[in-house]
Amino acid sequence: MATSSAPVPVNPASLPEPRGYSHGTLSGNTLHLGGQTALDQDMRIVPGGIVQQFRQAFGNVLATLAEAGGVPRDLVSITIYLTDIPDYQAHGKEIGKVWRELAGPVYPAMAGIGTTGLWQPEAMIEIVGVAVIPEERLVRPAVS
Repeated sequence: MATSSAPVPVNPASLPEPRGYSHGTLSGNTLHLGGQTALDQDMRIVPGGIVQQFRQAFGNVLATLAEAGGVPRDLVSITIYLTDIPDYQAHGKEIGKVWRELAGPVYPAMAGIGTTGLWQPEAMIEIVGVAVIPEERLVRPAVS
């Protein structure tokens, strides 16, 4: 029997259809945002480098957040996995500009972690997060 606090998947139609995972999982009013790389709707990693990949990956995170009624200020934690930390650091100002464009002056707890590779070999970045969405804005996906 499903209740309002039973975990339910959150999968926006604007993102590639998941197979074997969910873009997010809502439990109560806490949304766990699954790892997002720079996959576009055609299941391809966007070209152009770390700034463009950050824009796509973070946009994917925000699309999942919005699907559940959330907004950037609801983010409480973001973890960014990077295959090239120096490249990310070298483009920090550009990435910060993209962040402010997409999320405004919202800065949740964050961590950046270096890794030797991600699921898609051409991916340079993967972003996961957690958001707490106030009940008055929360949109609970239908459970099938």
